[in-house]
Amino acid sequence: MTPFSIAGIQMFVSATHENISAMKLRTEVALARFPWVNMIMFSELAPFGPLIDNHPETITNQIEIFQELAVKHGIWIIPGSMFERRESGVFNTSVVINPEGVIIGRYDKMFPFMPYEQGVTGGTEFLVFDVPSVGRFGFSICYDIWFPETTRTLAAMGAEVLLHPVLTGTTDRDVELAIARATAAQFQCYVFDINGIGAGGIGRSCVVGPGGNMLYEARGSEEIIPIEIDMDLVRHQRSLGQNGLGQVLKSFRDKNVDFSVYDKTKFDHAYHESLGPLQMARRHPHNLT
Repeated sequence: MTPFSIAGIQMFVSATHENISAMKLRTEVALARFPWVNMIMFSELAPFGPLIDNHPETITNQIEIFQELAVKHGIWIIPGSMFERRESGVFNTSVVINPEGVIIGRYDKMFPFMPYEQGVTGGTEFLVFDVPSVGRFGFSICYDIWFPETTRTLAAMGAEVLLHPVLTGTTDRDVELAIARATAAQFQCYVFDINGIGAGGIGRSCVVGPGGNMLYEARGSEEIIPIEIDMDLVRHQRSLGQNGLGQVLKSFRDKNVDFSVYDKTKFDHAYHESLGPLQMARRHPHNLT
């Protein structure tokens, strides 16, 4: 096994000013305390918070500081995500920076949290990347994980670790923790589900092992979460199952069924259409007379 450690940074995120300088400081602190860490990962929308109007037109100039940090410390960095305006729309975008400071991948959130993330366009391209001599990593953002097809595709592309920055400040965090555990068990992969606090969420970041076991769950304060992963464990469980039980990826590979729900020409989506438009919930009127 080649040792590889990932430190999730659960930090306070402001909605009124940039958080990049605070992210730089926390990276330096994390590596001073845990110099053996190979990758630093922040939460969704950590650099500028959740308000679209506070974000830059392009993220290119905003990530140079993280590229410099990657080179300085010889680490991988996932600097959360940022809204980016392009000719084709506004996207919730993240990048992967390698230890040479090179951006080796970009990812646009596929499922904006509608109707709350109004005006954000969903991405269409999956992202997997290899860490030499370690293994393959897949990437998704927050609400994406509610759609298991996203992780199904990443796992089919060979991803052994799911990097999943989130911004959750709502009452469904318990449900998300259950989904993170289920995702890890279904696809026999590590899940790094890193949330922020303040305008960036309510914390409770988690790291789940490839058997669905909770390796760590943070609370509601700032934390550095360094976890060493074991890719041999992922490969063993995918080969023989956890404790010799389900080999779910191979069972999916060998399936007999064709899931026609994904083909609009083969499946009647009348029920889906009957649900009505995707729009913000409104206060229910009450007759007070």
